[in-house]
Amino acid sequence: MKPMEILENVYWVGVIDWDERDFHGFEIVRGATYNAYLIIDKKITLVDTVKHKFFPEMIERIKQVIDPSQIDYIISNHVEMDHSGSLVGMKKIAKDATIVCTQKGKYGLCKYFDCGDWEFRVVRTGDEIKIGKRTLMFLEMRMLHWPDNMATYVKEDKLLLSNDAFGQHIASVERFDEEIGVDEAIKWAKIYYANILMPFGNLIKKKLKEIGDLGLQFNMIAPSHGVIWRNPEKIIESYAKWANFENENKVVIVYDTMWKSTAKIAKAIADGAATKAKVRMFHVRRDALSEIMTEILDAKAIAIGSPTMHNTVFPPVAGFLAYMKGLKPKNKIGLAFGSYGWSGGATKEINRVFEELRFEVMEPLEVMYKPTREELEMAYDVGVELGKRASKT
Repeated sequence: MKPMEILENVYWVGVIDWDERDFHGFEIVRGATYNAYLIIDKKITLVDTVKHKFFPEMIERIKQVIDPSQIDYIISNHVEMDHSGSLVGMKKIAKDATIVCTQKGKYGLCKYFDCGDWEFRVVRTGDEIKIGKRTLMFLEMRMLHWPDNMATYVKEDKLLLSNDAFGQHIASVERFDEEIGVDEAIKWAKIYYANILMPFGNLIKKKLKEIGDLGLQFNMIAPSHGVIWRNPEKIIESYAKWANFENENKVVIVYDTMWKSTAKIAKAIADGAATKAKVRMFHVRRDALSEIMTEILDAKAIAIGSPTMHNTVFPPVAGFLAYMKGLKPKNKIGLAFGSYGWSGGATKEINRVFEELRFEVMEPLEVMYKPTREELEMAYDVGVELGKRASKT
């Protein structure tokens, strides 16, 4: 695949990783891209690199545009190895290139690599570098999603090279949002946001406000994962909505089961909730956690069910609870349900997580052994009530 000129003298020189299926435990069913961008000007600039194993592929793309030894600046927007893994290889070729990053970025890079003889230029929000006809301005993006993150803004083109922000994990030959469909691109961006950036909603709101206060306008947003946004207003609107946890009239039911009792309760709750709200139901061991969290992002109500095992939750549900707790969803209603044999305990543990997340917690529903018809009717009624509360968004 050849480099792609996304703007005059600005080239995509990244790679497509068709085979990747796991990113920090986040299942990515369509692979990934690692985007790097080459800017040709008086001072030749490379923005980000790629995973180390893809270095030969990236360098061949660069060679189709310029001699890589001529690169003057390498912008490291983020320390993580999917973006900086080829820095050592690049420095062996572009020996005189200056590394541009944040202070925390320099610290992180020098922990990963032997950078004793590297020249660094440390930048903060508002700092600029004139590279010729173009001016690069830098925006610190702390904790989006690491402390070192930043973005690079090309002022003359109104181009934001946003690194992880506004990204998507999807491997595709299409490079732009309208080529795969803007709605399709938003779908993949939502999955990415829900499983990586959800805990940082307050920081995202502050960053969007800061961008507005700085008067920055975007004609294009080019992240380091996924497609490039030629319709940047769509993804910015979506980020604002997701950061505010704007909820739909939707109930998400998540469960696991040993002898089908908890599954029967889940189905009864779903039937009741469906009379008042949209319902999505997931089995913890059969459905991807990333898909579940994407639905939870904008759901008003969550019902989590587990059989009791050893006086606590069934281990697969415990794993899901840990995953969800780390992502810190907000503004939700929580319902715990389940079945038990001689002693309960699962719903107490589920409620404890709900309380830590500051959910509005409903009275739990627990059934001994196999649910009777009357108990399933009770579960149906609980579902109706859950749906009613979800509709009051």
